[in-house]
Amino acid sequence: MLQLCLTNFKHKTMTRITVAKGDGIGPEIMDATLDIIKAAGAQIEIDEIEVGEKVYLSGNTSGIANQSWDIIRKNKIFLKAPITTPQGGGYKSLNVTTRKFLGLYSNVRPCMSLHPFVETKHPNMDIVIVRENEEDLYAGIEHQQTDEVVQCLKIISRPGCEKIVRYAFEYAKVYGRKKVTCFTKDNIMKQSDGLFHQVFDEIAAEYPEIENEHWIIDIGAAKMSDTPEVFDVIVTLNLYGDVLSDIAAQIAGSVGLAGSANIGEECAMFEAIHGSAPRRAGQNLANPSGLLQGAIMMLNHIGQTDVAEKVQNAWLKTIEEGIHTYDIFKEGISKQKIGTQEFAKAVIANLGQQPNLLKAVSYAKETALHLPKYVKKPAAKKELVGVDIFVHWNGTDPNELAEKVQQLNRENIKLSMITNRGIKVWPDGFSETFCTDHWRCRFKPVSTHTIPKEAIIGLLTDAHQRNIDTIKTENLYEFDGKPSFSLGQGQ
Repeated sequence: MLQLCLTNFKHKTMTRITVAKGDGIGPEIMDATLDIIKAAGAQIEIDEIEVGEKVYLSGNTSGIANQSWDIIRKNKIFLKAPITTPQGGGYKSLNVTTRKFLGLYSNVRPCMSLHPFVETKHPNMDIVIVRENEEDLYAGIEHQQTDEVVQCLKIISRPGCEKIVRYAFEYAKVYGRKKVTCFTKDNIMKQSDGLFHQVFDEIAAEYPEIENEHWIIDIGAAKMSDTPEVFDVIVTLNLYGDVLSDIAAQIAGSVGLAGSANIGEECAMFEAIHGSAPRRAGQNLANPSGLLQGAIMMLNHIGQTDVAEKVQNAWLKTIEEGIHTYDIFKEGISKQKIGTQEFAKAVIANLGQQPNLLKAVSYAKETALHLPKYVKKPAAKKELVGVDIFVHWNGTDPNELAEKVQQLNRENIKLSMITNRGIKVWPDGFSETFCTDHWRCRFKPVSTHTIPKEAIIGLLTDAHQRNIDTIKTENLYEFDGKPSFSLGQGQ
C-alpha cells in the first residue's frame, strides 16, 4: 500500500475517525481490523455510527441518519465495513451516495499478487486502478419513457475528468510509477468517453517523464486479465473502474484481499472492495484482509505511516507463513486454516516482523499528493443548431411515422432523420431493423445555421395538437463551431 494523503498529517495527537461496522460479516472483520491496528499503536479515537440494512429497514431509504452525516463530516476520516442494500426499488446505494455527497472523486485500488503464498496465475502483478468516483452511469439518473424502453443517463463532466486524470498522474509521479494507462470506449461513445480520452491526452502532455497510453476498454480488459504485468497505473471512468478493479483483485489472488481508498479534497473513506457476504456472517470465517488493507491506507492518509508499515509487514508475514482463512486456503501452499479472530491474533503476533520472501514495505517517506483545485475554462461559443424530439409511437413502419411527424415541419426547420435505439431508420432505413416504441426525430434548420429556442416550443405545441406523444427533447449544440452531438448510427 502507498500513502494516499492529499495533505500531510502528523500524529503527535490522536486522530478521531468515524467507524461503521456495517452488515453481514462487517462487524466481525471490523473488530478484527481495529484490534490489529490498535495493537500496532494506531493513535485513533472512534465515533461509531449505524449505517446500512437496519437503517434502510427502519424506513430511511438513504441507509444513513442525518446525525451520522454530521459525525462523518466533522471527523473527515471514515472507515466503513461492507453494508447490505435491501433488494427492490427505492433504496439508493450508500456507497455511491457517500462518495458523491463528500466529493470523494478518486477511488484508488491497489491489486498486487502474493505469489507463491496465495494462488494466482499472475505472480508479477502490481497494478493500481484509479477510478473516477462521482459520475458516469453511477449518477443513477434513469427513466422509463415508453412501454418498452427505459433510459440511463451517462454523465461525464470536464471537471470530473480533469480531477481524476491528474490524480492518476500525480500518484504515478509521487510513488515512482512508470506508466499511466487510460481505458475508455470512445470508439462508440465519442462525446462522453471521448471527453475523458481528450482530457487524458491533454494532461498526459504535462508529465513527459511518465509513459502514457490508451486502450479501448474491451480489449484492454482482456489484456489486463491475461498479462496484467504490462500495466502499472490504470485510470478510467466509474463503471469500467468498478468492473476492472474487481477483476484485478480476483486474478491477483482474491477479492477478499483488496481494500480501497476514496479520496476527496476534504474527506476520505476507506473500505474493503467486497460485499457484506451475509451467508458467512457470525461464523468466524470471514477474511478481514480487505478491510485491513483499507485501514492501512487510512493510516497512511492520516500520517501514521510507521503504524501502517508495521501492520502491512505483519500481514505479509502472516500470509507468508501460510496462516490463511478459508477463502485463500490451498492444500500444499497453506499451513493452517483459521477463522477471523485467529487471523487477527496471528497478525498481531507478527507485529514488528517482516516477511522473508514477499517484499517488505517502507512508508518512511511522507509525501503528499498536492492537487490544484479545478479552474473553470472560458465559456465556449454555444449555438443551437437543431433538436431531437423523442416520440412514443406503437407503430412499426418508420415511413408512416415520418409522414406523421413531417406535419410539424416549418419553413426553416424540417425533419432530417428518425432513429430507433440509435440506428437510422428513416430516410433509407432497412426493413430488417427491429424497432421498439421509442423514436428519436431530429429536426435541423434548412436555410439558416441556427434555430431559436422558441421554434422548439412551437414544434412541441404542434405535436401536442396533432396527438404526437413527445417524451423529451435534446437540444443540438455546436461549441466553438464544433458539433457536440452524436450522429445516428448508419449516417
